[in-house]
Amino acid sequence: MIRIGIVDDHAVVRAGLRQYLADHVDLRVTGEATNGAEALELARAGEVDVLLLDISMPDQSGVDALKAIKARFPDLAVLILSGFPEAHYATNLLRLGASGYLNKECEPDEIVLAIRTVSMGRKYISQAVATLLAEGVAGGLDRPPHELLSERELQVFLRLAKGETIGAMAEAMFLSVKTVSTYRTRVLEKLKLSSNSELTYYAMTNGLIQ
Repeated sequence: MIRIGIVDDHAVVRAGLRQYLADHVDLRVTGEATNGAEALELARAGEVDVLLLDISMPDQSGVDALKAIKARFPDLAVLILSGFPEAHYATNLLRLGASGYLNKECEPDEIVLAIRTVSMGRKYISQAVATLLAEGVAGGLDRPPHELLSERELQVFLRLAKGETIGAMAEAMFLSVKTVSTYRTRVLEKLKLSSNSELTYYAMTNGLIQ
């Protein structure tokens, strides 16, 4: 039996995953969490073999949660299940210790396959991630500017591109307005852009938002 912990701040996502996984006799959801702190408690309880971890959570980024979990429980399999396409985070999270990365738009059967794979101590590399890794090796330093952003800078960039205000962003990310403004300045400098509208245009033309 593979024991699974689901970490996602959306109740409907947790319920959907729990219901689907219940149809598989070798899988059992033994814990749920809504944020990074609760995810760490799940890991500490020792009652899960695989953590399904969302990358975007209210109290801290999934990246920070992953770092904290792997620092304390390096042998725990953490499978990232994210609403962001693979190009945004996948390769970096694999380097940080994630056992695999799946887009939430993937087929449900792929989630089951990934869970079974990582529970055996192996990495799950989807075709999309495999392509990214191959392109990274072949392309060397020839990467688009947004791939050079830090995880937090990328989060700020995508929120700005979707029209979110700095004040709302600061509240949602538990940061000060000054800190968010600093991130915005860094993003504009790294992407060589000058306004939020240019950020939105860049994100749309690069397929980062719809």
